[in-house]
Amino acid sequence: MKPTVAGFTRALCLVAVVAAVGLLPWLSGRDPALTVLRARSAEQEPTEEALDAVRRDLGLDAGPLSLLGKWAGGLLRGDLGTSWVSGTDVLPSVTAGLQVSLALMGVALAVAVLLAAALVAPVLVRGRGSAGAFAAMLAAVPEFLLATVALLVCGVWLGWLPTSGWQGPENMVLPAIALGVPAGGLLGRLVADALPAVLDERWVELWRGAGVSRARISGAALRRVLPPLVPQFGMAAVGLTGGAVAVETVFAVPGIGRTALGAAKSQDLPLLQGSVLALLLLGLVTGAVAALVRRRLLGPALRDAGLALPPARPGRTHPAIPLTLFTVLAVTIGWGLLRDPYAVNTAARLAAPSPTHPLGTDGLGRDVLARLGHGAASTVGTAAAVCLLSLLVGLALGFLPGIAAGAADIANALPPVIVGILVAAAAGPGTGGAALAVALISWPPLAAHAAALVQEVRASAFLTAGRAIGATPWWILTRHVLPSVAGPVARHALLRLPGIALALASLGFLGLGAQPPAPEWGLLLDESRAYLERAPWAALAPAVALALLAALAVSGAAYTSGRSRVRKAAPALKKVPVAV
Repeated sequence: MKPTVAGFTRALCLVAVVAAVGLLPWLSGRDPALTVLRARSAEQEPTEEALDAVRRDLGLDAGPLSLLGKWAGGLLRGDLGTSWVSGTDVLPSVTAGLQVSLALMGVALAVAVLLAAALVAPVLVRGRGSAGAFAAMLAAVPEFLLATVALLVCGVWLGWLPTSGWQGPENMVLPAIALGVPAGGLLGRLVADALPAVLDERWVELWRGAGVSRARISGAALRRVLPPLVPQFGMAAVGLTGGAVAVETVFAVPGIGRTALGAAKSQDLPLLQGSVLALLLLGLVTGAVAALVRRRLLGPALRDAGLALPPARPGRTHPAIPLTLFTVLAVTIGWGLLRDPYAVNTAARLAAPSPTHPLGTDGLGRDVLARLGHGAASTVGTAAAVCLLSLLVGLALGFLPGIAAGAADIANALPPVIVGILVAAAAGPGTGGAALAVALISWPPLAAHAAALVQEVRASAFLTAGRAIGATPWWILTRHVLPSVAGPVARHALLRLPGIALALASLGFLGLGAQPPAPEWGLLLDESRAYLERAPWAALAPAVALALLAALAVSGAAYTSGRSRVRKAAPALKKVPVAV
């Protein structure tokens, strides 16, 4: 029954995404004929006769359903249509962009795996997590900022590598590093957090007692850890392809993400449809490959039963660490809130940090500290709201795994930037549209986590005893199931807060989120990119704030997780006799 429900939900969500793309000109409320006319000829007057001619040429006069049906019919024949702007076939443009993005994804994924291995190696040696906070800070480094710094240092100052274009393998190096470092931090954190619990399992102790080498134990522990995490690796690969729009923009790489962004801005519907469809199919194929790799890693003995990891146990965190990070962020944001973020002083533009301007000024002479503080409400506040919404949706869908699985496949196949492009094309750029875009695809990991916990709690012996003595389903749900599920999933959601904030910052950097002069952190990074060489403090301030937010989330979750384990263990310890 569940595979049927999941398949129906998957097909329904796929149709909904394709239909939404096809109906974008009518959902946006803007006249696509005017946009296409300006793209074709900026000098031509937008008279009614000229607009009618464009509508007839594009088939817009036939209505949305007719245009969507015509495109779907051509799709079955392998025809993605003709570009509204250039008049060329869409399929070659999509194929070329996809080839570039796949090549970049492969090199970036290699960089990510190498970095993740370097972060995991100390955990294998010590047997305890020690790279979680550092890996989370790497994962929170904005790809577009890393790309800009790499372009400036390695391309402009040192002249080691080309700064734009796609002519040879040397053009891959800087974009791959910019994409691979944050992805490697994310993957390294996932593995480093899961390894300590695995290394404390009984079989590891037995192997050590039998004299098995450390290398063999480490290999077996990694094989034990990887199967449940393979889907996360697949999602990271999808993000490297569709989420590379900002990096492709910085380095002028003609990838599929940059193609989709350009098509959305020019309202070139056929090209946008083809690009989104290619990214969607790539995500679905990547998910299928990840599932196949997971089955191969499990082997035939565990393939049907599956294999669940014990709860992740990040390294112990002293309470002073999250308290210090929170204090630094709170004081900085609070200090910035006391200052005016919109006051322009051209005489003090690009001023270095000083007592008057502790974090310097930007290109218009506005105080960076003030804009950082006021931007926290837009960035962190919006991220917290999206995180809370994702938590509620994940908890609700955790009780409906059949429906959640099908919808999650489609949500996982669409990176935040691509959904942001679709939402911005329909509703226009803004903070609300960016938040909606991120919320639409940030719930699947939480729903999967909640579903696994619900299944585990429902199968526990104490619930069976409760049913036997006549406990009602509502009592069991509210007193046992929800309390057991909500805590771990809430800590999981907290760990995803920096990623959500980074996704919102990425949309702001691309002009799909908050608009000037709003002091949103992603927009601050975009505005400071032009003068990064002269005034790096304007870009470093929001970047460091994002990194501190990631470290705070990881250390706070580790500390609360440790306190939770102590509280659960305390009643049991009271009953254990102490030998003297």
